[in-house]
Amino acid sequence: MARQGLTVKQEKFAQNLFTGMTQREAYKAAYDAENMTDKSIDEKACELAANVKVTERIEQLTEELRLRNMVTVERVVAEYAKLGFFDPRNLFNADGSPKKITELDDDTAAALAGLDIQEIYEGFGEEKKFVGYTKKYKLTDKKSALDSMAKYLGMFTEKIEHTGKDGGPIEFEQILRDIE
Repeated sequence: MARQGLTVKQEKFAQNLFTGMTQREAYKAAYDAENMTDKSIDEKACELAANVKVTERIEQLTEELRLRNMVTVERVVAEYAKLGFFDPRNLFNADGSPKKITELDDDTAAALAGLDIQEIYEGFGEEKKFVGYTKKYKLTDKKSALDSMAKYLGMFTEKIEHTGKDGGPIEFEQILRDIE
């Protein structure tokens, strides 16, 4: 789909440049350039790469990529919230049996730091029979997440008191100069 008033071929050219192709490669992939000389392709590609709409589109693609991969305050706070408000009951079914890892909702799964599963058998040799699993959930530090959110929200402020010599007041000396 063409964007910002670009033709489909111009959009494809911009996308190709964005992915790291050279101007020549991008032009050949976007346009029917079989009967063109490399010199003609290079000239057309250079002209197209200088097109304001094409450069704006490449800048837009770059910005979209940056935003998709950017760590933001909102994303960090959202992850803290998953950890801080994690409810361990979400690890279990209504009958008390543990849920399969694939059944956990995203917030619950985010609160897991690890999972150790051991198979349990009874008997020996040919009598050996699988009877179940032992599952150990390792959870993230909920208190640490809550402390970090509280700090972000300014709930706890630390006061540091400074004193001067021998616990007395801090003395300041101000020097004023005439500026001519």
